[in-house]
Parts: sequence; C-alpha cells; structure tokens
Amino acid sequence: MTEFEVFMSQLSETNATLESFTDFEKVSNNVAKIAIKLNQLNYLLGKQDLRAAVIDRYEESPKTFDVLDILVAVRKNDKKKVLDENYAPKLVENYFTDIDGICQFIEKTGLAEVFASKKITNLVDYVFGVEVGLDTNARKNRGGDIMANAVAQKFTNAGVAFRTEVYSTEFPEITALGADLKRFDFVIETQNKTYLIETNYYNGGGSKLNEVARAYSELAPKINQYEHYEFVWITDGQGWHSAKSKLEEAYAIIPRVYNLTSVEDFLNEIK
Repeated sequence: MTEFEVFMSQLSETNATLESFTDFEKVSNNVAKIAIKLNQLNYLLGKQDLRAAVIDRYEESPKTFDVLDILVAVRKNDKKKVLDENYAPKLVENYFTDIDGICQFIEKTGLAEVFASKKITNLVDYVFGVEVGLDTNARKNRGGDIMANAVAQKFTNAGVAFRTEVYSTEFPEITALGADLKRFDFVIETQNKTYLIETNYYNGGGSKLNEVARAYSELAPKINQYEHYEFVWITDGQGWHSAKSKLEEAYAIIPRVYNLTSVEDFLNEIK
C-alpha cells in the first residue's frame, strides 16, 4: 500500500458521541422564549370554525401569531420566502400581519386539518419536538468541535504544549498570507519551528471537501516557504472517500497531512 492508501484506510467511521446528537439546553431555551404564545395558540386546537377562533385570538393578541412559522419548522431568522397565489415571492412572516393571511397560512400548510383533528394536543410539546428536529442541522458544527477536542486531547496526552484559535496577525513575517485574516485552530511552537494547524472532520461528502482540499493546497506552500514555519492539516472522516482524488492531490502538495491515527507520528517527531 502507498502512504496515501494507508492514510485512507485509517479514516475513522465516525466522531459522533452521545452528547453530539441533540443540544437539549438550546432546544429548551428556544421553546421557553415562545412558550406563552404557543399556549395562547392552543386555543385553536379542536376548533371546527378555525377562522372564528383566529379572529378571537387575533383581537385579543395579534402578536400571538408571530410564532406560526416554527409550527412548520421554519425559523424567522431564515427569512424564508414562498410563492403566493400570484406566484410572487413572499416572506413567510408577512402572512402573520392580518387575519386573512394567518388563515391562508394555516390552511395551505395543512395545519388547519392537524388543529381540527387534535392530532396535536399541546403546541409547546409539539414545538419541543420540532426544535429537536431542527437541532440536527447543528450536528455538523458539533462534529467540528468534537474533532478539535479530540486533537487537543492527543496533544495533551503527548505532553505537547499548544495554543488554540490563533490569528495570522501574530506572525507578521509570513507576508505571503497577504492582508487576509486567517485563524488557525492550533499552533504548536517548538525550539526550531512553529506549526500552524487546521483540523476538520467530514462524515459525508459534498463540494465543501473539494474546496477545503484546494484551499489548503494553496495555503501550505505560502507558509512552508518560511524556514521556521510549517502548515499542518489534521483531517478525518469517511466523507473523504467521496473526494479521494482531490485529497490525494492535496496530500502530494502538503508535506504534513494527518488523520487521528497518523497524527501520533507527528507528535512523536516533535516531542
């Protein structure tokens, strides 16, 4: 096997931990922020004359309906748009400004039937479930944190001192980086050399992997031309099998590419 083939064979199956699945504290906080309005909307559940129920609630508290979007798993911050009856783009939140828009939203999304049949009995509990579902989108970011923690633990176990999240402005002599501000995940400073380290983990494929491999292939030579600096890339995950050719190109350009297994070789070398 070639060195690169060994590298590919070492890629780990997953970096997920039980803690990485759902951030229940964030979920609970998101629900708590809108719990009062959700409880007010519970008034609509089981009502056969939905419009009359909407009017009753709207006349008492129009702002109650501001949270309708989360019932279809849409966050207000996303500024989601849909096509209206005239096939013109319309912000979802703009349906909540009057009774007609609210009723149209509830009918067209299918919430009307759900409300009338009482398939939902409590909107606070229902939105807790919605938030758990939406939180799965954040798993990718948590995966990156887990990778960084794993690398930091390996450094610590090896007795290697390191710094985290260090900006390129600390190394003004590396003029090849230009004016762009770059933040490195880790920096290890030895007597003879300073290692600027990036880490990432990819469970799945996608264009992002090709972009990262290309970017680091361009970055490494800029840093490595300076005698006392070297770029190190620590990456892992089965996602690289879908971008194997691009990774192989980067592997040939960047002298120090490691995964969570082979990084031990790097640590043994610099200790």
